[in-house]
Amino acid sequence: MTHQECINCKTTYGIDEIIYFCKKCGDILEIKLDFKELSETLKGSDWLSKPLSVWRYRDFMPIHEATKVVTLNEGGTGLHRSERLGAELGLKNLYVKNEGENPTGSFKDRGMTVGVTKAVELGARHVICASTGNTSASLAAYAARAGIKCTVLIPSGKIAYGKLSQAMIHGAKVLQVKGNFDQALEFVLKLAEKHKDIYLLNSINPFRIEGQKSLGYEICEQLNNQAPDRIIIPVGNAGNISAVWKGMTEFHTLGFIKTLPKMTGIQAVGSAPIVQAIKTNSDKIIPVEHPETVATAIRIGAPVSWKKAVNAIHESNGTAETVTDEEILDAQKILARIEGIFVEPASASSIAGLKKLVKNGVISKDERVVCITTGHGLKDPDTAVKMSEKPVEVEAEMKAIEDALGLKRQVILAR
Repeated sequence: MTHQECINCKTTYGIDEIIYFCKKCGDILEIKLDFKELSETLKGSDWLSKPLSVWRYRDFMPIHEATKVVTLNEGGTGLHRSERLGAELGLKNLYVKNEGENPTGSFKDRGMTVGVTKAVELGARHVICASTGNTSASLAAYAARAGIKCTVLIPSGKIAYGKLSQAMIHGAKVLQVKGNFDQALEFVLKLAEKHKDIYLLNSINPFRIEGQKSLGYEICEQLNNQAPDRIIIPVGNAGNISAVWKGMTEFHTLGFIKTLPKMTGIQAVGSAPIVQAIKTNSDKIIPVEHPETVATAIRIGAPVSWKKAVNAIHESNGTAETVTDEEILDAQKILARIEGIFVEPASASSIAGLKKLVKNGVISKDERVVCITTGHGLKDPDTAVKMSEKPVEVEAEMKAIEDALGLKRQVILAR
């Protein structure tokens, strides 16, 4: 009974039809579940006895054959109670959901395990994506695991080597397009349309979103079957914020949680079309022609899932905010030094956004807040090194080391 449905005109398509846009109106699609059927399935399922992971929710996923699941044991990431950071901001209940704990170091693994599994189920032997880094790293790993060909298109300019190296070592064919991410995405869309043997796995593919919605499920379960008051999440191509909202609303429909969180999206000042739409109460975005930010993972000027993201924010009575590169880097350093959680710049935008919204009185200090950090800090080690204190070289003797540490030498008197 599960099917694909256009988010605009509601035209439906079969669950196994390879389609990326609605044939009738051209909008994007989402997977619709039959909740009555799913409820009956769950009554006889042992899903609650399985470890916390994406595939704990196998019954919730639009996959037919369990034997074809392509997994690297993704999901089950930590929900860290952040008491010290919360105290500094005046928050009583702050949590960080650290997606950098996934196999390739980012939340993308949630979507790729389901997306690549669907590709294998459909008989695809070649997968493709456009990427600013994390998507390419994840797709390359899961394609390697599945034994299928992988091609990634990355934009010109700086790509964090922590991510690029992953795509390369996993054997993907990497093409660097002389343009930005949005142009690279246009090319992969055309390639997938022209060459039917190539399966597209950007977040425009609704099966990616199905995997990523497990992030919402996990948060609820880790909070003892309760939703937080607010979820703060970095927004680039906008697939993740809409995926988390989808997971939350599905758990709510099934009766597993009683309330829903306010979805709060954070974008960098130089790449903020969704924030601009929210703040002007517009029903469409104005793409940023030349997006720029140190947070390369969210350096996207024309997010393909913008409508889903705007809907999620509006439906949840949430909000959206921008942060500067300086605020992002400051938040990255604070999170690492106060909570011991090392994330890449784009991930730290959720923390930067939290600080700004608390300061502006948008977030109440009594709210239970979950900040999602989307990728590990080793994805972009160059940025971390540049903004940290440099190592101090000293002579190989105790006095030099004590002097460098500002330690006073103790004089031991002979008896």
